[in-house]
Amino acid sequence: MRAGRRVGRLTKRSEFVAAASGRRFHTERMTVQGLLRPADMGSQDLLPSLRVGFTVTKRAGHATERNRMRRRLRAAALDALGPRSDVPADLVVIARRPVLTAEFRSLVADLERAVTVVTKPKSEPKPGATAEPKPKTDSKPTSRLPLT
Repeated sequence: MRAGRRVGRLTKRSEFVAAASGRRFHTERMTVQGLLRPADMGSQDLLPSLRVGFTVTKRAGHATERNRMRRRLRAAALDALGPRSDVPADLVVIARRPVLTAEFRSLVADLERAVTVVTKPKSEPKPGATAEPKPKTDSKPTSRLPLT
């Protein structure tokens, strides 16, 4: 185990966009998008395993309210995701207005459930199952008339 594991931050737009292509978890308070990073990133060993980014749109409220939402989510993320900081994933938390009035425990619980859902590895095909798609069949019978 590496010493000093912690939850890191997403800082670049490309990291946010990449995480958006992963799995999603929705509640009335937030949406969490997550993407597992490949383990073979070589020199990326210096990066924290779990990285989190926060998005709060202008629709959510005025600047002071958006900042309060971001602070509450950051604190909840430290509580919920600290023990899971060894998961090599990027998460984006998109806040909604109910984050302002929600109990802190519910924010932590939402984030704990979200990290379980969005970092779940994709299921592998069952042994013996073919990976080839089934051939497409037309629903309309075609009749070939002789050309005259």
